Amino acid sequence: MIIREWQAGETADPEQLAGLLLSCVQGGASISFLSSLHHAEAEDYWQALAAKLGGELRCWLAISEGCIIGSVQLAPCGKSNGRHRAEIQKLMVHPDARGQGVAAKLMQQAEAAAQADGRLLLVLDTDADSLAAQLYPRWGWQHAGDIPGYAASPDGRLHATRYFYKQLAS
Repeated sequence: MIIREWQAGETADPEQLAGLLLSCVQGGASISFLSSLHHAEAEDYWQALAAKLGGELRCWLAISEGCIIGSVQLAPCGKSNGRHRAEIQKLMVHPDARGQGVAAKLMQQAEAAAQADGRLLLVLDTDADSLAAQLYPRWGWQHAGDIPGYAASPDGRLHATRYFYKQLAS
């Protein structure tokens, strides 16, 4: 498996990206989409994301045997009083690739890039009842709090969102 940054202007396989997103949502991942997500909508999402690369967003892809099996995004804060921080967004691992350390490697890459960019603080949020909410503390993330009923799961059910932060060395 390799982890590589998806660069601005570079193409990535839209079928594989859409498949990754759809399989994660169908598997219950609370990543801003409902289970009614269609293939065309998933492709549109990635196309819109590609347009933001190199500016307001960075994205890494996990690739194994030519297949995209995971991704993570880093959104640096562009506000003048927040240029020391960034947000980790949409950590995804294909259900068939879970339990192989893909998520940890994606997070390590995003965190290292944030630190290299001079970011001192990272934040993220996840479903409070998800496996991810159990993994982040193992990777050094601090629980900041929960907001009940904040987001809808893919099935439309409201769930609590758990916020985490991680301070990086300067």
